[in-house]
Amino acid sequence: MAGKIKVGVVIVSILVAVLLLGGWLIMERGFSAREEPTAMEVILARRLRSLATPRAAKNEKNPVGLSSEVLSKAMAHFADHCAVCHANDGSGDTVIGKGLYPKPPDMRKSATQNLTDGELFYIIHNGIRLTGMPAFGDEHGQDLESWQLVHFIRHLPRIAAEELEQMKGMNPKTPDEWREEEAIKRFLEGEDER
Repeated sequence: MAGKIKVGVVIVSILVAVLLLGGWLIMERGFSAREEPTAMEVILARRLRSLATPRAAKNEKNPVGLSSEVLSKAMAHFADHCAVCHANDGSGDTVIGKGLYPKPPDMRKSATQNLTDGELFYIIHNGIRLTGMPAFGDEHGQDLESWQLVHFIRHLPRIAAEELEQMKGMNPKTPDEWREEEAIKRFLEGEDER
């Protein structure tokens, strides 16, 4: 009994020391979104994300078959909804992506590509707490668009330059782009003569 108490005291002491060290590091370093996450933060975040994904979700298989039509729909959806943070190529190298903490992952790399289809779907569908990744899925039923996106995410490491160029036309327009497009339209219709 005394041995178990000693082990418990040692474990609690280590946890308290780790918490104190972590608190001190935050106070010294700050908690700015401008900083890159430390290696420990990355490991901890990935582990927590994995623990937060139910086992049944991890084992789900993609019910949507891969076809050029599915990939095309997913590419358009990604360009319109996801690329603002993740970039058309999945790198996360966007103005918004760079401002998030943690930054969006480079989805072309193994940390994302090694996730199961079920894990990718769960992340898209339910989001990730304490990050910039919101939940996009419908609360009820199967979300086929999210399953299609899983296929597109798998395609990102091999995406062609032509596809990236095509996606540029699918990206949302900024207010300045909308104004310029409207001005051109008015000019072509003879409404705005200068």
